[in-house]
Amino acid sequence: MAVTVKQMALTISFFGLLSFILGVIAENKKPAAGTPIPSKDGVTCKFPADPTVALGYLSVAFLIASTVAGYLSLFYPYKGKSVPQGVLFKSTSFAVFFNIALFSTGLAATMLLWPTITEQLHLTHNVHHDLKYTCPTAKTGLLGGGAFLSLDSSLFWLVSLMLADNAREDFLDEDKDNKVDVDVPSNANYADMVI
Repeated sequence: MAVTVKQMALTISFFGLLSFILGVIAENKKPAAGTPIPSKDGVTCKFPADPTVALGYLSVAFLIASTVAGYLSLFYPYKGKSVPQGVLFKSTSFAVFFNIALFSTGLAATMLLWPTITEQLHLTHNVHHDLKYTCPTAKTGLLGGGAFLSLDSSLFWLVSLMLADNAREDFLDEDKDNKVDVDVPSNANYADMVI
């Protein structure tokens, strides 16, 4: 069964929405701070068990899946008819939305990975020699912002897909019209020779 534009749009939307939901849940489950437990050498931080790190990495994974699906959907030969990439990038609006989708994907990945990796480092390196250490967690709001950017990214991939589909249809219609124009004069010449 051949892949259609609608199926690719649903795939991009599904992965983007899942990335968004997981990022928002990760932000909401993140603890405000750990509990410092003083010892003779310094402070050991005890953090409550939470799924922030796992949800953050899952959100990034689904962002990557949405991006890969979005990128591949733009250049996939639907109905067995491929279109040169140069034809797609002749459309200014396609080029603009394609670059916005790439930029927003990179920004979303940065804003999701930064607090996730920071939180993982706080959990694994929990012994500190400073007696006044307060056991902070990753910055609040970055995971939520990354989740919203992840959703924005998938929406920009969808807009790019719609613009690519329009450019593809215009190119194929123009190609069909050119073939018809070429055939008409040759038939007219043949008809003149028969008469």
